[in-house]
Amino acid sequence: MSELRRDPITGRWVIISTVRGKRPSSFGNMVRQEEPHLCPFCPGNESSTPPEVLAYRSDQSQPNKKGWFLRVISNKYPALTIEGSLSREPKGIYDKMDGIGAHEVIIETADHARDLADLSIDEIKNVLWAFRDRTLDLQKDHRFKYILIFKNHGEAAGASLEHSHSQLIATPIIPHIVIEEINGARKYFNFKERCIFCDIIRQEISESERVVRDYGDFISYVPYASRFPFEVWLVPKQHMSHLVDIGIDTYQYLAEALKDTLNRLRVSLNNPAFNFIIHSAPVGGEYNEIYHWHIEIIPRITSVAGFEWGSGFYINPTRPEDSAQFMRDVDPSQAEKMFGAKVVPKSK
Repeated sequence: MSELRRDPITGRWVIISTVRGKRPSSFGNMVRQEEPHLCPFCPGNESSTPPEVLAYRSDQSQPNKKGWFLRVISNKYPALTIEGSLSREPKGIYDKMDGIGAHEVIIETADHARDLADLSIDEIKNVLWAFRDRTLDLQKDHRFKYILIFKNHGEAAGASLEHSHSQLIATPIIPHIVIEEINGARKYFNFKERCIFCDIIRQEISESERVVRDYGDFISYVPYASRFPFEVWLVPKQHMSHLVDIGIDTYQYLAEALKDTLNRLRVSLNNPAFNFIIHSAPVGGEYNEIYHWHIEIIPRITSVAGFEWGSGFYINPTRPEDSAQFMRDVDPSQAEKMFGAKVVPKSK
């Protein structure tokens, strides 16, 4: 079983998970063009994965069989496991607890040849709806304090399989970076009695130079103090603390905004590897006033090196205003023509 260990100096928790050493990417180079008959995420290979915890189907097909168009499974190589109790205990000056949590994989499409940005608006809405369904279910478990949804696209971003998928990890502690955001948001709210994210959105719209696009209900912009070139945030204009708080009809607008943003990145940077992270408030309602959920999309076109690791500073070689301008000027509809779907080898 994995375990969580706490750094007594910074308070940061680390997951020690030896099972992650058995991931496919740990053995030589990552397979880039898996043939569908070998890919565990392709229809017909359901027996190669753990049983599904959720699936959307267009017919009356049976669980763990063909017929699905979106499927959620437990990760075969989980960072945290759902069975057991937390068993928090001291070890001298150190603290540790059992690695209890949930680690799931959202297989976004049955089509091996398509990435998330290739999907239709309705298909992307289904992916977002799966995020919602799984979050609402896992929030019922009193052991979990935070649910993080993320996507690693491309080998440089940490993807271990090519078939388009995202992941969800529920943890018994709140991640350190989220605590930093919450603390900053709380200080601002205590001083001004307003959400800092809402004020940022208003200022970005007013100044416009870092806005990539205004979608009506959502806005995409390059943060003023971006850590990485072409880092872009997608944020709802209306204050809400969690992805699951948005109205049912609004998922359509979020899907449209996400597809447009991803395609602008693809055209701007020639289909880069990227990480996609959804930051929502922790489980429970105590952060509703101060926290504002958002999506962070980080292209992996630079490396974090010694100075960044040693100092906590990031060096961004591109002005955020220039990144935003470049993304505003591209035609996202060119993404399909430029990249299209991946060429998939024929099954033997």
